[in-house]
Amino acid sequence: MESREENGSIMQNAQRAMRPKLALCNIFSDVDKLKTFALEDGFSGIDWSFDVRTLPDTPIEESKWVKDMSELRPLEVRYHCPFNRIDIGHYDPWEAKAAEAVFCRILRLVSKAEGRYLTIHIGLGHDSTEPLSWEATIDNLRRLVQYGASRGVRLCLENLAWGWTSRPHLFEKLIRNSGAAVTLDIGHAHACESVRSQQYAIEDFVSPHADRVFNAHIYHTERSGLGHIPPDRIEDIEDRLAILQQVGCDWWVIEIKEVGQLLQTKEIVQEYLIRHNS
Repeated sequence: MESREENGSIMQNAQRAMRPKLALCNIFSDVDKLKTFALEDGFSGIDWSFDVRTLPDTPIEESKWVKDMSELRPLEVRYHCPFNRIDIGHYDPWEAKAAEAVFCRILRLVSKAEGRYLTIHIGLGHDSTEPLSWEATIDNLRRLVQYGASRGVRLCLENLAWGWTSRPHLFEKLIRNSGAAVTLDIGHAHACESVRSQQYAIEDFVSPHADRVFNAHIYHTERSGLGHIPPDRIEDIEDRLAILQQVGCDWWVIEIKEVGQLLQTKEIVQEYLIRHNS
């Protein structure tokens, strides 16, 4: 029988051995250009963000989109819905139902493309939680999770820099009560008030459900008017990358769209992996 020390050593070795896949966003609309860039610069995957304004409408358009996604192989593709003010928990039942229909439509698309993960937000684009209902959010999120599961797609909830999902204790309740998985955005976690005030630590976003953290968004922090800020050095994000390794998250999206900053951040992440996986 293995001792506690031996088990701890095995866990540490597993963490050191875990080398995540590095992914980039769909920074180019041309699929061939995106694939070529990703392969030439050493990425393993694409985190494809949908644009609600350009979703395929007809069966022909859907088939073309699915074919485009298949053209990205051998890269793995996961999916993301950064939709402003489209909330399944809206206090207006009609708004909530319309949002649910959009997400169900996307879950069907992802399933047709043989995708396995979709990340969504709660409260994105709102400057207050006033238009949202907590009870409706949980009920509708649970229903979406089940809808996705029936089609082989795991629905993940991302933490934001403000609102309910920026507060670890509320984020935990949303995850636990809905059955959703987790996408940890380390930049949002760095920027949110609950962490900056030291009321919570960044690991509080994942420690209650470490086995459900399937995706991570990597950059340093988010600033109003400036968007995602890349790290200048490894020390800027080292502790947060260590948390991701500890929970076994193996999908790291460098969520920066400017090519120079994207590749700079990738070099920092690779430096971290070399240091900690040797």
